[in-house]
Amino acid sequence: MKTVLITGTSKGIGLETALTFGRAGYKVFATMRNPENASEFKQKIASESLDISIHKMDVDSDASVNNCIDSIFDTHENIDVLVNNAGIERHGSIEEMPMDDFHSVMNTNYLGVLRCTKALLPQMRKNKAGCIINIASVAGHISNSPLGAYAASKHALEAISEALAQEVKPFNVRVAIVEPGIINTEMANNISVDGESIYPHSKRFSGLFSASLKTPTPPSLVANKILEISESNTWKLRHPVGPDAEPFIAWRASMSDEEWVDWNAVNDEEWYNSVERDFGLNAR
Repeated sequence: MKTVLITGTSKGIGLETALTFGRAGYKVFATMRNPENASEFKQKIASESLDISIHKMDVDSDASVNNCIDSIFDTHENIDVLVNNAGIERHGSIEEMPMDDFHSVMNTNYLGVLRCTKALLPQMRKNKAGCIINIASVAGHISNSPLGAYAASKHALEAISEALAQEVKPFNVRVAIVEPGIINTEMANNISVDGESIYPHSKRFSGLFSASLKTPTPPSLVANKILEISESNTWKLRHPVGPDAEPFIAWRASMSDEEWVDWNAVNDEEWYNSVERDFGLNAR
């Protein structure tokens, strides 16, 4: 039986990924910060008789990551697949967002991936087998306000994943980056800023996300892609997921850096009109 460790499984993409792997016959180690709050998840595991065990892990903590993985290795020799999914999102203008939020996003979305990868990689390298799947985002290619801090963490994750893939391929360890677009998760539904901002971008992108989510893309679509990568022998590095992922990436690539800055710097009326013209979305 193949084994998989998945981080951030309390909700959204992580939860769906754990269930998808469980239904595919994997032994799943589902990790999260607060297992005591996973009663519905535990009921689903029991009702479907899935081989999923829930473990406490905070990817922000070296000790928590190492303790969790050491305890798993006490009873299981190998973990075949690592899915680094745990992530948080903080949004706001660079000027107005607290420094603590910048630290938190980078600690979870970037350093958290490194902690889990470094804990499992020696075993994969020794066995000359394994698959590491990092959940990045379209924001790993596109940086715009009010998602500057989040985009910075995902750009960093893209870069370190690319370097990691080069290092571990001689040891037959595969690395893949999954890049979801706008997915119907709690995170995507909360792209708004409480109170007033001197910058208009927060309100604009809240409207863009709301308009996109009127025809929602479920997190199960991402979960199915993660399982597909695990089951295949592909060495393809990047995997955009969702109907808007590749169009968004291509749209940004079609502009010069200066055109991209100018597009985001226009007044509200011009911005809303361009979104409606280019994407057919009423973000007002």
